[in-house]
Amino acid sequence: MNPTKINHVTWRSIIIGLFLSIPHSFFSIQTPTPTTVSLIYTAVLTLAFLVIINLLIRIWRPNTTLTQGELLTIYTMLSLSVAISGHDMLQVLAPILGHAFWFATPENEWSTLFFRYLPRWLVIEDLQVLKGLYQGESTLYFASHMKAWLTPVFFWSIFLLALMLVMVGLSIIISRQWIQHERLSYPVIQLPLSMTQQGGQLAFFQSRLLWIGITISGGIDLVNGLHAFLPVVPLLPVRTMEIGNLFTEEPWQAMGWTPVCFFPFAIGLSFFMPLDLLFSCWVFYWVWKMELVLGKALGWRGLPEFPYLKPQASGGYLGLALIVLWKSRRHLRQVVTQIFLPNNAKDNVYSIPKHFQSYHRIAAILILVGTTTIVLFCAKSGMSLGVIVLFFVFYFLLVFALTRLRAELGPPVHELYNIGPDQMLPKFFGTRFFGPKNLTMFAMFWGVNRAHRCNPMPYQLEGLKLADRTRISAHRLILAMILASCVGILTGFWGFLHVHYRDGFDGGFGAEAFRHLQQWLYFMPDFDGPATVFMGIGFSIVVALTMLRQRFLWWTLHPAAYPLASSLGWSMGWMWSSIFVSWLVKWILLKHGGLTAYRRAIPFFFGLILGDYLIGGFWNIWGIISHRYIYTFWH
Repeated sequence: MNPTKINHVTWRSIIIGLFLSIPHSFFSIQTPTPTTVSLIYTAVLTLAFLVIINLLIRIWRPNTTLTQGELLTIYTMLSLSVAISGHDMLQVLAPILGHAFWFATPENEWSTLFFRYLPRWLVIEDLQVLKGLYQGESTLYFASHMKAWLTPVFFWSIFLLALMLVMVGLSIIISRQWIQHERLSYPVIQLPLSMTQQGGQLAFFQSRLLWIGITISGGIDLVNGLHAFLPVVPLLPVRTMEIGNLFTEEPWQAMGWTPVCFFPFAIGLSFFMPLDLLFSCWVFYWVWKMELVLGKALGWRGLPEFPYLKPQASGGYLGLALIVLWKSRRHLRQVVTQIFLPNNAKDNVYSIPKHFQSYHRIAAILILVGTTTIVLFCAKSGMSLGVIVLFFVFYFLLVFALTRLRAELGPPVHELYNIGPDQMLPKFFGTRFFGPKNLTMFAMFWGVNRAHRCNPMPYQLEGLKLADRTRISAHRLILAMILASCVGILTGFWGFLHVHYRDGFDGGFGAEAFRHLQQWLYFMPDFDGPATVFMGIGFSIVVALTMLRQRFLWWTLHPAAYPLASSLGWSMGWMWSSIFVSWLVKWILLKHGGLTAYRRAIPFFFGLILGDYLIGGFWNIWGIISHRYIYTFWH
């Protein structure tokens, strides 16, 4: 990248991004839908609205329109702020803070099991303060309520911001390797990138194929939404077909829930995934299903959890992370050398241009500040230093693997449910190894470990990819991402408390966190040998698939798809059929029409995404406003 031609991120775009982040985060805290998909629909719809406004302004005041760089800066900020306040971040963390004290009973024995280990500066124990939250018909804005929440919200905000700083630093360091050396495809960003070319072009919206796609997906959502008001309107069964109940005999019954769903937005997003990766996703989904059947057929009752989906997936993601780090070792070595020993850096293909070196120094500072804050936070909460290191090395390896997954595969949905360090480390070492104080914090960290569907790091790296494609200066973009993270954190906490003090709250995800803790402390499960073995099997399979892919050019199965497809009960369970459709269509287009046919078809698949997001998103927003379920285009 020629530094003389870099476009600077304007303060105008940062201010607009911060302003829009507040309502987006507030909306996100009330519904999981936007943040359980890779491409957040609220950010895309806002971007489309800004592009249309831009086109109108260009008629009268062409010099005042937003540039592509400004539009994508806003989009990146919105995506980050919404992700942080989303389904597997603040929507899980916030409910944990008061759950233990409100739902404690003599029967569950929580008060004797772990109350003494809960850091009081991280939770709410005043039942009078909690009464309004859980029963509703109250307000956050009582002095007693705000005073009680101030301390835990402040410290958890510091912790979340520290996580963001480390992730931003890691994203900066690895971005050049993935963007310029390996040239990963980043499928998720293709729509925002195309929609904003030259600040928005009328030609994008004039495509006939685009409007055919919008009509098909939007029409399905319109009909299904009207069905909620007028039952006489037929419901189009795009996501309600179940074939698992057809297999009633043993051992095929072991396959369980097997839906066949056709989500238009998922078909559209999957179209931009590489063909071999599309193939790998749906093939490995059925490989996992056959593992279930195999276990039933062989009667492996001594392994009641066979095929140990979660441990295998966890090992697979760890394997993916370590393989990626190994492949990037020369780049990482050069980064470290040029940060700490610039005079010893050698010129080679991995050498970093001088205008990039400042980015890496910034990254080093962010990582240092973030990790120091995390360590101090955890140490103050009662965790031992060795456990802190072990826990967060495991955590960031998983996040790193997920980010790689998004950059290379770009699946419409992904899920790492129950495979984080909080769940795997007790299986590997046994609960007695950690002790009650560490285990209590494991439960508290459920808010950032539950499923990673809206983990912020992939959005950070995608933002850096957009910056590279549009020649945006990363310096100010880094600042914009950090500011958006702060807005998302604060708005997320405020939105959660504001809404639930008004409407009441059923406890949400807090029950999951403390159920895990209750089981750990009550039963004190020991080292889980089979789970550990299957973690190793998952790791080995990913390594073997990687070696096969490097050794044989004809080998199409991608190692990252193996752990991704293990989510049989949610993401891949819902998505496999949509991915199959995209693979089949893309294969036919490339086989018979080549790249020309593929490129001509792109607007149609953009339309499938936009139609689903526009009409389906409208029903979702209306449902929140009217406090009733109407129709959700996803899940």
